[in-house]
Amino acid sequence: MSGILEYKCPCCGGAIRFDSATQKMKCPYCDTEFDVDTLRQFDEERMEEDSDPSWQEDSVAQGGDELDGEQEGLVTYVCESCGGEIVAERNMAATSCPYCGNSVIVAKQLSGMLRPDLVIPFKLDKKAAEDRLREHLKGKILLPSLFKSENRIKEVRGVYAPFWLYDCDAQADIRCRATRLNSWRQGDYMYTETQHYLVARSGDIGFDKVPADGSLKLDDALMDSLEPYDYTDAVDFQTAYLAGYFADKYDQSAQDCAPRANDRIRMSTQNAFLDTIIGYATCVPEHMNIQIKQGKIRYALLPVWLLNTVYKGQIYTFAMNGQTGKFIGNLPADKGKAVAIAGGVFAAATLLAWLALGFLL
Repeated sequence: MSGILEYKCPCCGGAIRFDSATQKMKCPYCDTEFDVDTLRQFDEERMEEDSDPSWQEDSVAQGGDELDGEQEGLVTYVCESCGGEIVAERNMAATSCPYCGNSVIVAKQLSGMLRPDLVIPFKLDKKAAEDRLREHLKGKILLPSLFKSENRIKEVRGVYAPFWLYDCDAQADIRCRATRLNSWRQGDYMYTETQHYLVARSGDIGFDKVPADGSLKLDDALMDSLEPYDYTDAVDFQTAYLAGYFADKYDQSAQDCAPRANDRIRMSTQNAFLDTIIGYATCVPEHMNIQIKQGKIRYALLPVWLLNTVYKGQIYTFAMNGQTGKFIGNLPADKGKAVAIAGGVFAAATLLAWLALGFLL
């Protein structure tokens, strides 16, 4: 076994890929379509033939030759379609052959304890990501004028990002000092009465599928900003969904990512209970005890489009949720435009002030 999976069309022999528009496997050469479930038996047979490595194993795939860059975390595979050499990072789980473009899936990265529980298939394609980038640039008054015309899309990649999903219950015990104010006028004097209260809240709250990305290469803030995902679209994992896209296995364990998830759960619990305290002028927490009861943890692959653009030699990275289309990314600002706008605002404010002064006089 070469350790890699490749899906071929039984009609023409071409490489078939997952099509986000039809949610089916599709051959781009003869347009034959297949339901993903029809490939389930093929997946199971191939997975059984491959070794079932430990989740910590990081060896070169069977049939692959070691490279001089091995120490840097590179491995090589042989494309079963054209015989070309595919050089990839050790964590790579799905990619494409640089010579023939055939989709390649590394079986050992997706078997045993490395096999994801769930996957949300891509709903939006590459064109949608490029269109959203153009929309993202509209209406940005501080954007350099040449950014749109000189900006070049260097790379657009559909990536299944590895995520850990945490289910748990949180028990909260919260006490706050709160006040209510009552003001009235009597004669020439204004009186204010301040009433002080001790407000307590306690109870349980449940959380389902709290996400934390398990990749060191992906920026946590970037991935957090793409939320939320609709997990009703999540399905049991099948390797066929990866055909035509990129994917890495996780390089941060569920235990490594747990502190981030716990922080989010505690903050969400705190906000949920504090939001029930209404009708007070002030509310200051003085005691906060939140206990998290560990629940189920699942490994999932979530769809992300990553776009890299180049402007004046600098790379700008944008990301789009491959399910909902939510788009994020930082843009450069034209300092000259910022100064001009600030000067215009100041001049307008000065003019209004003079007009108001003249009216009063």
